[in-house]
Amino acid sequence: MDERTVGTACVLASAVGFGATGIFGTLASDIGLSIPTVLVFRFAIAAVVLWLLLAVRGRLRPLSGRTFVYAIVLGVAGFGAMSGFYFWGLEYLTAGLVAIVLYTYPAIIVVVTIATNPNRVSRSLVAALCLSLGGVALIVGADPTGADPRGVLIVFAGAVSYAGYVIGSERVLESVDPELLTAHVLPAAGIAFLAIGLAMDAFTVPAATETAAWGVLAGLSILSTAVPILLLYAGLPRLGASRAGIVSTAEPAVAVVLGAVILSESVTVATVLGGGLVVVGVLLIHRRT
Repeated sequence: MDERTVGTACVLASAVGFGATGIFGTLASDIGLSIPTVLVFRFAIAAVVLWLLLAVRGRLRPLSGRTFVYAIVLGVAGFGAMSGFYFWGLEYLTAGLVAIVLYTYPAIIVVVTIATNPNRVSRSLVAALCLSLGGVALIVGADPTGADPRGVLIVFAGAVSYAGYVIGSERVLESVDPELLTAHVLPAAGIAFLAIGLAMDAFTVPAATETAAWGVLAGLSILSTAVPILLLYAGLPRLGASRAGIVSTAEPAVAVVLGAVILSESVTVATVLGGGLVVVGVLLIHRRT
């Protein structure tokens, strides 16, 4: 099996794992786990997995100075904020719709590019931006009840946070291994949600006998966080960032399918068409970057 095929398989498997995040989030909510509780354990367990792997490979080392500060900021204001908005959005939208709205983050990066570096903007990028945002508008306009505007705004805030994380991490990754950066980002996000949970009296540790709760937390932390991250990093050098981005557009489709099969979420024509526009927009962006 050639390297490109292996890379494609890794990135596709990663997209499936990330696409299942909303399923675990909905299941966690159904059994009464608060958002801070879910995210503290998600980031803590995933971080331990990543630390152990880096230690076994002899690549674990603490960041320091400005790089360490950047990692903390990226963890709290970027990846952590995105996750908080994502899980909050699940209270208003289906897992599939949350994934579709979140996937507008490449379009948001295009907006930043237009504002900061107009010379890099092309007609195809502007068209991609219009397609992505138009897809969300179609979903909300066609079914304002099923696509609760409050949920759309919440998850869109998550997309903005994630776009900031992607843009901010580009500079750090010039001098830091991506797995090592992530090993610092995850605990930073976890500590932030621990503080939020304690301040709101919303953080609890499930009892040892609550097997359903621990099963959901383990599934979310390992199958939809640690493993997809590692698979993505395994696929990137084999496939390249642009091709990996194209393959990863399977993520919202996976979320919609899993939501329908596992959670019996309804899939409307507007969801399919709007989601399709978002994905086409993202594909155009990746083809031009």
